[in-house]
Amino acid sequence: MLEQATPVVNLTDAAATKLRDLTKEETNAAIGLRVYVYSGGCSGYRYGMMLEDAPTAEDRILEANGVKVYVDGQSVNLLQGSEIDYVDTLMGAGFTVNNPNAVTACGCGSSFRTADEAGQARSCAH
Repeated sequence: MLEQATPVVNLTDAAATKLRDLTKEETNAAIGLRVYVYSGGCSGYRYGMMLEDAPTAEDRILEANGVKVYVDGQSVNLLQGSEIDYVDTLMGAGFTVNNPNAVTACGCGSSFRTADEAGQARSCAH
């Protein structure tokens, strides 16, 4: 029996619906969500997301809940098994990442640290 590999990232229905809404006017079939990790934040790493016209040669091209997702090779291990959600509350709306690799997170909500790679911690100030 084959084991199902854990996807690098998954999108909740709310996140996929919001992304489809944001791109409904797009004619480019390659439009997708770029998800990446970079050094910074109070815990060592920060998340980044943006709409991307096309993948680069270094990207893993994924599909999550019917949406194309582009993840660069350096971010794959740090994001493995993560779930991206879209929340709309009285405090604000936006995309959030639930990352099982994060052992510490910052109060600003966009910074994290893993057990293996601590990154370089910084202030939460933007």
